[in-house]
Amino acid sequence: MTIGLKVGAAALVACMLGLASFGYSADNVSAAELVKFAEAGRPAPNFVGINNWLNSGPLNITDLRGKVVLVDFWTYGCINCVNTLPHVTRLYQAYRDKGLVVIGVHTPEFPFEKATGNVQAALKRHGITYPVAQDNEYATWNAYHNQYWPAQYIVDQNGKIVFEHAGEGQYDAMERTIQKLLNANG
Repeated sequence: MTIGLKVGAAALVACMLGLASFGYSADNVSAAELVKFAEAGRPAPNFVGINNWLNSGPLNITDLRGKVVLVDFWTYGCINCVNTLPHVTRLYQAYRDKGLVVIGVHTPEFPFEKATGNVQAALKRHGITYPVAQDNEYATWNAYHNQYWPAQYIVDQNGKIVFEHAGEGQYDAMERTIQKLLNANG
């Protein structure tokens, strides 16, 4: 029974990430199936231990129920993170009026990245207007069991994580997942 559960979980993760090796992709998963998969997802942790909120007041994952939430872990000194920012910003601009909330979680890799002024300058430089949580002590990072810069988590309207990705890429899969979640509720 345990082996079956592990294989099922692997297939679910593969589906959410669009891994063709399991025969799944975001293209061939209906909105109803995505909702069913979301029911099996783990609850999204709250934003804890945040030093500062930039571009907004403090946010709570529970208060975001009913919205699709893209949580983006990044740091301004990471080139891979910088390469993802235009894609995340584009998703925010395209879907914010349709129910998408993007929250950047800036978790520093180096001590100089902890300075709020440096983070604010990076937000301006990259045209980031969505909320950004400054997670200097890695509290939210640890709550998500995150290990990578950059990393994206998509949370459905019920507060469950339905998509996880580390690194660059998977932009089309993220967008299709967001679209399907937004369309699932009409």
